[in-house]
Amino acid sequence: MFSIGPIPPNLVNDFNYCRQVVRSHAENFPVGSRLAPRSIRPFLHAVYAFSRRADDFADAPGRQNFEKLMLLDDWGRRLENARLGHTDHPIFRALAFTFSNTPLSIEHLRNLLIAFRMDVTNKRYDTLEELAEYCQYSANPIGRIVLSLAEEETPENLHWADAICTALQLTNHLQDLGEDVWKGRPLYLPREEMERFGVSEEMILQRRYTPTIGSLVISLVEQTRELFLVGEPLLKHVQWPLNLELAITWEAGMIILERIEMLGGNTFRTRPRLTGRDKAHCFWRAMGQVNR
Repeated sequence: MFSIGPIPPNLVNDFNYCRQVVRSHAENFPVGSRLAPRSIRPFLHAVYAFSRRADDFADAPGRQNFEKLMLLDDWGRRLENARLGHTDHPIFRALAFTFSNTPLSIEHLRNLLIAFRMDVTNKRYDTLEELAEYCQYSANPIGRIVLSLAEEETPENLHWADAICTALQLTNHLQDLGEDVWKGRPLYLPREEMERFGVSEEMILQRRYTPTIGSLVISLVEQTRELFLVGEPLLKHVQWPLNLELAITWEAGMIILERIEMLGGNTFRTRPRLTGRDKAHCFWRAMGQVNR
């Protein structure tokens, strides 16, 4: 793994700013936590801070779509400038240093911006394949960034990481079914699947839970769990302690799916969350995973 020593003193506050962005947003899944290799942790914080702010632009309440796209375009311009060393913000100063000192490719961050623009312009998905394509931009770059920074990129690892990241994204969609549309986000239930189970868009918009909605969600839970299982070998093919962080993330996703099943697929009124006990359970299950 590359070694660059401590962050330069003139950039310490910038990386601290990125870390504070991470800490200010509660997530089900660890983001650059203390379980991530110490050498890459600051860079993960920089990437997350960049992504978090872009997500805020895409979700900005009270703004017209063209305004959101203008904010994202400006964020993209500043990203390109950062690659050239021209910066005007703590996040981009941290990213400029990251680009210069790590294997991180700017293409991954460009792909994340494509996903945020899709959240503004594309509010519906017809098929699971279309939703999977969205995940190629919204989720899979994160796994590829982690593997790149950890110098763990192999064709097999990338394949497994894509499966896990797509599964995590789909898990979030099911978890947030009772919130997304009412916050201006897309409806991430493919129309084709809705029609197969006899679920109309009006039923979702009215938050009118029915057994058919439950069956639809449970079916999607099962398909998402299969993706987690496709990616599971990754946990045995990366080094310590990254394998533990990834295993905890994997376990957390599986537990959220279990919670959705326990609710009968009804996440309109209750958003499944991980309790402190659940997180401890994830840790011990993850330890079992990496030590098998």
